[in-house]
Amino acid sequence: MLSYRHAFHAGNHADVLKHLVLQELLLYMNQKDKPWWYIDTHAGAGRYDLSTGFATKNAEFQSGIARLWNEPALPAPLARFVEIIKQDNAKGQLQLYPGSPWVAKHWLRLDDKMRLFELHPSDVELLNATFDELHMLGSGRPVLVQHGDGFAGLKAVLPPPTRRAVVLIDPPYEDKQDYQTVVKAMQEAIRRFATGTYAIWYPQLQRPGWQQMVDKLKQLPVKGWINVSLQVDTPREDGFGMYGSGMFIVNPPYTLEATLKDCMPVLKKLLGNDRGADFVLESASS
Repeated sequence: MLSYRHAFHAGNHADVLKHLVLQELLLYMNQKDKPWWYIDTHAGAGRYDLSTGFATKNAEFQSGIARLWNEPALPAPLARFVEIIKQDNAKGQLQLYPGSPWVAKHWLRLDDKMRLFELHPSDVELLNATFDELHMLGSGRPVLVQHGDGFAGLKAVLPPPTRRAVVLIDPPYEDKQDYQTVVKAMQEAIRRFATGTYAIWYPQLQRPGWQQMVDKLKQLPVKGWINVSLQVDTPREDGFGMYGSGMFIVNPPYTLEATLKDCMPVLKKLLGNDRGADFVLESASS
């Protein structure tokens, strides 16, 4: 389906949670000198202008990243996250918000690589333009953008030559089959590359698909997982809308759970909209 454009939602509460987790995963990878790959199955446009176009329609960033922008006493991981976004915004005015590839770009080192998949023709054009400006695109360069289905493309890049990778899987779930597709993609990915770190984003909706997917992900034959979710609203009586989101991380670094224990109460306080605001943080290891 090609109707989804992430620019409508750029910088919202779900982006804050997703990109905080992504930042911490890549920071951990950088603790070793060995290179890594970042693989993004649904890369979007790369970064987003919050002052014009789709992002202004619902201005979801106002109830997301904007609420953290001037907070003086954030936990260190959240403060670091806000700071790297401020570096991309002149005079401290919130205008640009990074997509997942742009967050990853910030932590990219000389020998690390990014493989970005995007199916929407308009977004893949913007994605190419974003990284072309930095002369990062092309064979042999740090970033390779591929116009196509990220689920299918994932098979071709696993395992990466480095045997170290963070894989982000965050489809829009407009197609209800995406929940099942994610599980199948993860089953195949684990067979190909069991030691990779995988981060699966999901929306919290009143439809049961996301919960069924998470339950199946918990049954994967892996060494460990973390499931973290942030609910910002009480679910509406009419059943409409996303009231929260989550990240399911396979083979997480040992440092991640402690980081989330520090950050999630703060995100609940700052991003919650009513008494329904809450978070879940659970994990398992073999």
